[in-house]
Amino acid sequence: MAEQPTMNQPTAKYRSDYQSPDFTITDILLEFDLQDTATRVVAVHKVKRLNPEATSLVLDGDDLTLVRVEVDGQAWTDFTEGESTLTINQLPETCELLIETEINPEANTLLEGLYKSGGAFCTQCEAEGFRRITYYLDRPDVLARFTTKVIADKAAYPFLMSNGNRIDSGELDNGRHWVLWEDPFPKPSYLFALVAGDFDVLRDQYTTVSGRNVALEIYVDKGNLDRAEYAMTSLINSMKWDEARFGLEYDLDIYMIVAVDFFNMGAMENKGLNVFNSKFVLANPKTATDTDYQGIEAVIGHEYFHNWTGNRVTCRDWFQLSLKEGLTVFRDQEFSSDLGSRPVNRINNVRIMRGPQFAEDRGPMSHPIRPEKVIEMNNFYTLTVYEKGSEVIRMMHTLLGEAKFQAGMKLYFERHDGTAATCDDFVAAMEDASGISLERFRRWYSQAGTPVVNVETEYLADSNRYRVTVKQHTPPTPGQEDKLPLHIPFDIELYNPQGEVIALQCNGKPVHHVLDITDAEHVFEFENVTEQPVISMLREFSAPVILEYDYSDAELTFLMVHARNEFARWDAGQMLLAKYIKQNVANVQQGEAFALPSEVIDAFRGVLLDADLDPAFIAEMLTLPSENEIAGWYKTVDVDAIHQVVGELENTFAREMQDEFSAIYHSLTQAAYSVDHDAMAKRALRNTCLAYLANTDQGNALVESQYQASDNMTDTMAAMAAANNAQLACRAAQMADFSEKWTHDGLVMDKWFMLQGKNPADNALSNVRETMKHAAFSLKNPNRTRSLVASFCGMNPVRFHAKDGSGYQFLTEILTELNTSNPQVASRLIEPFLKYRQYDEARQALMRAELERLSQLDNLAKDLYEKVQKALDL
Repeated sequence: MAEQPTMNQPTAKYRSDYQSPDFTITDILLEFDLQDTATRVVAVHKVKRLNPEATSLVLDGDDLTLVRVEVDGQAWTDFTEGESTLTINQLPETCELLIETEINPEANTLLEGLYKSGGAFCTQCEAEGFRRITYYLDRPDVLARFTTKVIADKAAYPFLMSNGNRIDSGELDNGRHWVLWEDPFPKPSYLFALVAGDFDVLRDQYTTVSGRNVALEIYVDKGNLDRAEYAMTSLINSMKWDEARFGLEYDLDIYMIVAVDFFNMGAMENKGLNVFNSKFVLANPKTATDTDYQGIEAVIGHEYFHNWTGNRVTCRDWFQLSLKEGLTVFRDQEFSSDLGSRPVNRINNVRIMRGPQFAEDRGPMSHPIRPEKVIEMNNFYTLTVYEKGSEVIRMMHTLLGEAKFQAGMKLYFERHDGTAATCDDFVAAMEDASGISLERFRRWYSQAGTPVVNVETEYLADSNRYRVTVKQHTPPTPGQEDKLPLHIPFDIELYNPQGEVIALQCNGKPVHHVLDITDAEHVFEFENVTEQPVISMLREFSAPVILEYDYSDAELTFLMVHARNEFARWDAGQMLLAKYIKQNVANVQQGEAFALPSEVIDAFRGVLLDADLDPAFIAEMLTLPSENEIAGWYKTVDVDAIHQVVGELENTFAREMQDEFSAIYHSLTQAAYSVDHDAMAKRALRNTCLAYLANTDQGNALVESQYQASDNMTDTMAAMAAANNAQLACRAAQMADFSEKWTHDGLVMDKWFMLQGKNPADNALSNVRETMKHAAFSLKNPNRTRSLVASFCGMNPVRFHAKDGSGYQFLTEILTELNTSNPQVASRLIEPFLKYRQYDEARQALMRAELERLSQLDNLAKDLYEKVQKALDL
């Protein structure tokens, strides 16, 4: 049963309380008469009763002015308006229900429902934004065919867009015009979209595998047309890839993308009309970095792939969110890996898991990928649902193999196309298509936390056997004290001293390299192992777990050289770094000097000089774990010691490998900028070298030279980041020059704001406060806020966690302001506070005091209420 709310306490909802709707809506005709402060919305629904005993239709609504209600063409008065509902009584079994409402898009700072983004009208309806447009059954298991008429001033809004295909248009008096859209595919209300504005348009077309022509249109703010080409290329590549890899074809006559500046999310997969944060559309070499280009490709792919995994098959309820998001993240990761560097993409995926996702698993908001309880659904658009959800799909792919996984996908679509499905439906399709039981595997959907896998090995020379004992356990999480064993695919490889792979064999039979760990403890004995082997484990990060194994330095340096799998080579390097980071944190705490054996430096020098390796992979090998990831290794985090050790490690690498970094840096100079993988890879390594060289005596001159000579944003930002991190003398002039050049472009200035937030200087907070006065900054714009405030609070731990608590007070000020203007953004910014129990007692007390202050706000939004209370109650 749902918890009973006390006064001003929001109500929790439970997955177990799901009930099918009493009514459904099969079709809806929407008419929007767009006005800045008084938009009229007329919604005509075809309503059908599903539950014979139901007498009242309860519709969701938020911040609406009700104008009229009609049933079958007659005025209807038998209804009741609640705070967030409209209850209509005594409806016939089927009827045509008309509801007219008025809304104020200009005053909608929440950026949910219909709002103004700059000079354009825009919508965001996932998860529960449609109820801010009209009264409706705003739940994902009600699927209707939408027809939408949009009316607006033609001069101000020449482009009027909605879901589906454009079927009619016309002119009206007083300079207004209209366009009629029809979406033939039933969809839930969260996939509704409307955009009206004046844009530049990039047009292309795509011929699908069956020969259908699809018009492609990307809408951008005036003057940005030259920054939309890469997004179009990415869209066409996505369409080709989904046909080739998954056999999935696009189904409408037109596919539209609109880039807007004010958007809470990265992008939204609305059927046929994707609305994007401009960050993930706009790019050219002068304004975007290689990372931006890669992000655009991934997000364009992600939203396009949702057309089938999210739109054609949607979620029965929001607790099933990972059904569409985890699966689609897996698909976009595979897309990026197939088109680019698979090892580098995998490494970046795993960095997210081992850093912020593992931290989420340890915190008060820890939840399974299919949550059981929620107060504010926006709070479960999390790394657990998305990234860990993707890892769960990847584990299924590992266990089944590509052919059986694809057979499962095909069966899933055959069974559930046009319906609202569950996570169990997906797993059942995989089981039935493959013939492989996933009974124990299902626990990944319901069990929270990060499993720990402890491994012990023993070489039995007398019998040429190698014994591997694998134990698993998952630490308790809030609301889940007792954990059950999970089905963990554990990918291993054995190497002999010459670096050759040893075939796995048990009981005289070959054994697959992916071991099935299904119980708390498993013992494997491999035969015909004639020499002491070196074991590589959790290859490709085959499961989202923490591996505990006492590797020697010699074994790790061996794997850095000999592992066949590049991810395994990177992982060995990370484990070697982790060993000495932990040792040196202890040294700092005990007042001892930083120490790093020459053998460790030589191992990384060997990687740097390996001409056979992809430069982008070398760059990843030489990238240190973040301070936030390192913090996750400790029960009690010593912020200052970690910061000191990371700095010492950077300086040591820079000093000991200065000649090699310098030679490679100069050898990788490019005559012209291009976005192909080879060029990006070389820039990645060159700029990694620059970041280290910034810590040497030649650093200032080198960084200043690159900044002045740069003809692309990648090299410009690399120079500025190096100057920022190393606090070089040239930093101030570069920052001033960049600001003067780009103040007019908020999207580019976000990069500048992020550097200000991450500035490690002692006066970082006062700099951030001063930066908030910059002409290009606005707390009302989510991108600006994330770039400056989130980078300071979430990516500058040594300054945010200042011992005087000033960083904590600053975050509370920001959260208090955003609580009323945009609580969804506030809910994401509060994350550093949720980890307060991981710090020393003094910092804990200071952070808890700020959480208490927030809890006392009279109007605390649901988004923040849920997180504040869970943090305080833990």
